[in-house]
Amino acid sequence: MQKQRFCLDTTAITDSEVRKSLNASTITESAEKILDLIAKSRIYLDISCHIPYPSVYNELIGFLKREGCPEEIIIKVDTWLVKKTPNRYEIKLPAEILYEYIRDLRERINKGMRLSESAMYETAEEMYNLTTKGEGEKRELINSVLSKTVNTFRNKYRNALRTGTLDSAPDLDVLLLAKELDAAVVASDEGIEKWAQRLGLRFVKAKDFPFILKEYLSVCKK
Repeated sequence: MQKQRFCLDTTAITDSEVRKSLNASTITESAEKILDLIAKSRIYLDISCHIPYPSVYNELIGFLKREGCPEEIIIKVDTWLVKKTPNRYEIKLPAEILYEYIRDLRERINKGMRLSESAMYETAEEMYNLTTKGEGEKRELINSVLSKTVNTFRNKYRNALRTGTLDSAPDLDVLLLAKELDAAVVASDEGIEKWAQRLGLRFVKAKDFPFILKEYLSVCKK
């Protein structure tokens, strides 16, 4: 039987859906539960859980510290997660993947540009309507209209450019390391899931990961 390997993104431990699925009230509680399952799976089933180093590892540790997790949790991360830097110079990816990624990125950039143009027109129109009505002082009107438009634009722009794609080096490291180790990717990020499928990698939703480990362990005990 092939050894089971998993490659974890930060969201495998920190995502709110993971906490909800484990009925944990705090990130400390959910992180401890997941890391304990990882430890047991490592000891009894030789299942290894890897994390890209230093990119995703630093991201995870930084999050846990900001959330006030005790040192014991950090020690468990260092003990039970296998830290490894993906071999970026040796991992081979199909040229078609790069082509698809560039095409996807170009489409997103164009969509972002259209959103920018639309936001400018909306701002100008709303300013014109308020000015002609003589409502308020000029500076107050500008601040009010711009604040509303900018906030709306930021949300739309973020969704257009970042949702469903790889938007950071840590995200790419997760896929590269999983490819190198022939490991399943564990994450809750839509972009990672999408590109894991394109690369033919196994994918496990973060909220399901603890229960997969529990199932492995339950069979082991029988």
